[in-house]
Amino acid sequence: MINKRTVGNGYEEMAVEYLEGLGYKIEERNFRCRSGEIDIIARHEGYLVFVEVKYRSTTKKGTPEESINWRKQQTISRVADFYIYSHGLRADRPYRFDAVLIQGADIKVIKNAFDHA
Repeated sequence: MINKRTVGNGYEEMAVEYLEGLGYKIEERNFRCRSGEIDIIARHEGYLVFVEVKYRSTTKKGTPEESINWRKQQTISRVADFYIYSHGLRADRPYRFDAVLIQGADIKVIKNAFDHA
C-alpha cells in the first residue's frame, strides 16, 4: 500500500511543474515549523506566494476547495507569518495565498484563494 505522503509528493510535483509553466519561481517546498506546513512557497508577479495543494480523486469526500477550510487557512497563515519572520522579510512585503486544486486529471490555480486568517 502506498502511503499518503508518497501520493501527496507526486501531486505536489505535478503542481510545481504546472506553476512553473505559469511563471511561478519556486522558492521552497514543504516548509515546516511547529505550527504546520506550507506545500509550496514561490514568487509570482511581484508577490511572495504561499501555495496549498489539494487533490481529490472523486467528490465523495468533497471538493479540493472545500478541504481548505477556515482552520486550514489559519494554520497556513501562521506558518506564513513564521516564514516571513524567520527569513527576515519585511512585514509589508506583498504576499498572497494561492491554491492548486487537482481533481482527477484536472488541475487549476486559484490566486488569492483566501485572506490572511
